[in-house]
Amino acid sequence: QVHLVESGGGLVQPGGSLRLSCSYSGNIATIEKMNWYRWAPGNQHEVVATITSGGATTYADSVKGRFAISRDNAKNTMNLQMNSLKPEDTAIYYCNAYRGAIYGESWGRGTQVTVSS
Repeated sequence: QVHLVESGGGLVQPGGSLRLSCSYSGNIATIEKMNWYRWAPGNQHEVVATITSGGATTYADSVKGRFAISRDNAKNTMNLQMNSLKPEDTAIYYCNAYRGAIYGESWGRGTQVTVSS
């Protein structure tokens, strides 16, 4: 089992920045990659950013150049630095750990990000 806890959400004005963190614990050796997802009412669940166990990163087109995902293995923390935030970035952001076909996935409870003036 892997336990995930998100933090760092909140209210920010358009153009502002926020940093989300995801602390993970448990059987973390089984994690193949970690993701940030987001969900906004009326929209589909969207994968925002991914980081593999080897450190490779990918981003949704909607956040490229604005968001940066990172992972600190010494602190068992994954981060999402979000800059130049837009109202359409408003959503609940979820931390996800993909552990392969055998172990499945683990999810955090989510953290609300609201971008509004």
